[in-house]
Amino acid sequence: MRILFAGGGTGGHFYPIIAVAEAVNELTIKDHLLDIDLVYMSDAPFDSDMLKRTHISFVGIVAGKRRTYFSIQNFIDPFKTIFGCILAVFKLFALYPDVVFGKGGYASFPTVFAAKLLRIPVVIHESDIVPGKVNRWIGSYAEKVAISYPEAAKYFPHQDRIAYTGQPIRKAILDMPPEDPIEALGLEPGVPVILVIGGSQGAGRINENIIDILPRLLEKCQIVHQTGEKNLDWMKQRAAAVLPNNPNANRYHPFATLESTGLRLAAKAASLVISRAGSGIFEIAIWQKPSILIPLPIARDDHQRENAYSYARTGACTVIEETNLKPELFFSVIDSIMSDKDVQQKMIDGSRMFTKPDAAEKIAQALLSIATKH
Repeated sequence: MRILFAGGGTGGHFYPIIAVAEAVNELTIKDHLLDIDLVYMSDAPFDSDMLKRTHISFVGIVAGKRRTYFSIQNFIDPFKTIFGCILAVFKLFALYPDVVFGKGGYASFPTVFAAKLLRIPVVIHESDIVPGKVNRWIGSYAEKVAISYPEAAKYFPHQDRIAYTGQPIRKAILDMPPEDPIEALGLEPGVPVILVIGGSQGAGRINENIIDILPRLLEKCQIVHQTGEKNLDWMKQRAAAVLPNNPNANRYHPFATLESTGLRLAAKAASLVISRAGSGIFEIAIWQKPSILIPLPIARDDHQRENAYSYARTGACTVIEETNLKPELFFSVIDSIMSDKDVQQKMIDGSRMFTKPDAAEKIAQALLSIATKH
């Protein structure tokens, strides 16, 4: 039995694939299924170590990306996509999996195109309210369509194939580590913690506004800040510039990225999470933390804005549009949440309504059922 995963390009596509693969591995052991082979097909492995730990082999293809901004690559990538589709047909024919799981994104298109051509069953998952172009295209062919938001169902033609599963979350994120986060992260005991995350690449506009209000924030709180790899040195320099001789300077803790244990420890300590509005929403909900979401305005089909307001309707967060993101407003919203325990509790209650921790298992069961029949 062979299951092939297609997706990539960003952590928002890659990590849910890992979550589903983990669930597949658990179910195969539980149900005594033998000789199961997991394959990941994309233009890059994204995280080779994580693939190895999940017992997934990598097969590379070529994939062209459609950008919403001007780039010379926009004229080259259509040819890469055509070549990638041809290459994927031959590679998929050689592998001939029993089912393909597509997570969407430009890197999944050659693979799901080849699967449709070769009549291999496809299951897809959509993380956003507004599905991406690849998932909308393959949705009419897919045997099962799993969605994270019920509002996404209207974009797919076969309503009987849709399942509202929620977002697949890795075990490493679901389970909080037993360690004391204050000691492990070198935080100051008794001082509230704000966790700022902007995805694996960071979030420049959020970073800039944090710097502008940093001295005032550190009077009352301490900050664990995932800045993004390319922003870390800049943030350290800016923080040093705005905090000269500041007695609270050691309350600011910038990190390029937070690996899974560090991220969970930071979340465990946090009283408030500030984030973009991609698939990280589901991790915040699992952690049951009050949050401020700042949607990325250039996101495809404005899906981050749609995601954020859907989550906000549960009462779990406050949304600040990036066009309205100014230092004074930012500080005011943060301070109002941090100083009001009733507001924090309402957000925690709202996040509980949103979580579906068994999403990965449900999708894994569907994949194994289809693969067994195939």
